[in-house]
Amino acid sequence: MPTPEFIVPDWPAPASVKAAISTRSGGVSEGAYASFNLAHHVGDSEPAVEDNRRALQNTLKLPGPPQWLEQVHGTQVVEAQADDWVRTADGCVTDQPGLACSVLTADCLPVLLCNRQGTRVAAAHAGWRGLASGVLAAAVARFNEPSADLMAYLGPALSQEHFEVGVEVLEAFFEAARNAEHADQVAASFCPSERPLHFRADLYALARAELQALGLTRVYGGDYCTYRDSERFYSFRRDGTTGRMASLIWINS
Repeated sequence: MPTPEFIVPDWPAPASVKAAISTRSGGVSEGAYASFNLAHHVGDSEPAVEDNRRALQNTLKLPGPPQWLEQVHGTQVVEAQADDWVRTADGCVTDQPGLACSVLTADCLPVLLCNRQGTRVAAAHAGWRGLASGVLAAAVARFNEPSADLMAYLGPALSQEHFEVGVEVLEAFFEAARNAEHADQVAASFCPSERPLHFRADLYALARAELQALGLTRVYGGDYCTYRDSERFYSFRRDGTTGRMASLIWINS
């Protein structure tokens, strides 16, 4: 079995908080899913995905499986449980040491969160629909601390250069703006595309604007492009049929 490769987020999280983001390297999946696909729903071989998930758990030295989710581009955020049950949600939180929260992505934005004390962590799947609808607000609401005591890390996602959207996406974010400053930041997150009534959207900037409007001042990451970096990342927009990476966060047991 190859050794999986991970990105370790560069952020000043408490020592008790651990995080890792898988790349597409180091697994046993073949073809369009080569090689470290961690998603069952994309058409890959079931045994290959299970082998990859076991390799993830072993490499990261997790005491048990992560909380896997069936993601639906919504705003539901659930409490993670160590029962190996796949929950339908787009985010999960926990204060249980050793239990990893996880989300799967291949262009959508994974957001990892923790509190200042390092006693509670969360992972959220923020595609444009979930981001505009409030999935990050739902994740932040699952912490007991004030938002100013939280920090966030933005994992690999589609860059603005490669994310062309219709006017309905811009309108959805404007409608969700929390105040005038937030609306100004939303406006700055879009630039006109070559096609009429189309724009290029900056997911990272939209997430930063949302987190700032929610009261978070410490936001890190946001410097990858899944589309451009084909060696490290899966990209649905680039390839169509492809695998998924996992972004995980947990409290060290």
